[in-house]
Amino acid sequence: MAIDVMLAVLLGALLHAVWNAMIRGSADRTLDTMLVVAGAGFIMICALPFVPLPAAASWPYLITSGIIHVAYFLLVALSYRHGELSFVYPIMRGSAPAISAIAAALLLAEIPAAGGWLGVALICAGVMLLAGDSWRSGSFHGRAALFAIGTAGVIVVYTLVDGIGVRLSQHAASYTGWVFLLTALPLLLIFLARDRAGTITYLQQHWRRGLFGGACTLASYALALWAMTRAPIALVAALRETSVVFAVLIAAIVLRERITRIRYLSILIVTAGAAAIKLA
Repeated sequence: MAIDVMLAVLLGALLHAVWNAMIRGSADRTLDTMLVVAGAGFIMICALPFVPLPAAASWPYLITSGIIHVAYFLLVALSYRHGELSFVYPIMRGSAPAISAIAAALLLAEIPAAGGWLGVALICAGVMLLAGDSWRSGSFHGRAALFAIGTAGVIVVYTLVDGIGVRLSQHAASYTGWVFLLTALPLLLIFLARDRAGTITYLQQHWRRGLFGGACTLASYALALWAMTRAPIALVAALRETSVVFAVLIAAIVLRERITRIRYLSILIVTAGAAAIKLA
C-alpha cells in the first residue's frame, strides 16, 4: 500500500473517531446522529454544482448504499444509547475487517498477501481485546453489544457495495457525496415523521455541530473510498479500523472514560497490524 494512500486512510480513521465521539458525548445521541447526517447532506447540496455526476454504472450501488447507510446510522445511534465509546466502537469496527476481507476474497477475488492477512488478523485481535476487557471489568452491556455487532454487519455490506460502486463512478468525491445525500434525505424524513417540531428545533439550535460532524463523516468516507480505488478493499477496510486507537484516546482524554492497561495494550496490537498492512 502506497504511503499517500495509507496516510489518507489514517486521517479518515481519525475523523471517523471524532464524529463518533461527538455523538457519544451528546445529550441526545439519536438526534445528534441525524444532525451529523443532515450536515453531510447539506454540504453535498452546496457542492453539487462543482462536482460531476458519478458514472451511470455506479448508480445502482449508490442507491443501495444510501439505503444501507440509513440502517447503519440508526444502529450507531442505538449502540451509543446503551454503551460507552470505548466499549461500543471496538466491537462495531473490530469485527468488520475480517468479515470484509473474507467476503472480498470470495466475491471479488481480491486476496491479500500474507502480510496483509497478518495485518487484518492483528487489527481484529487488538480491537476485540478491547471488547473483552469490558467483559472482564464488568462493564459489558449485552444490548449495546448486539447493536454494535449488527452495525458491524452493515459495515461489511456497505464496504463491499461502495468498494465496487466507487470504482465504477470514476469520481470518488462525487460518489461519496451522493451516498450521503441519498442517506440524509430518507433519514431526515424518518425523524420529521416521528417528531417534526422537535427535529426542526434541534436542527436550528445545533446546526453548527451538525456541519462539523457532517464534514468529518463526509471527509472520512471520501478518503476511504478514494483509497479503495488505489488499494485492495480488504486492506483499506482493515487499516481504517485503526480508528479504534483514536476513539480510545478520545474516550480517555475528552469523555473521561476509564481506560485499562489491557485496552492500551490493544492499541499496540492495532498499530502493529497497521504496520503489517503497510509492508504488505
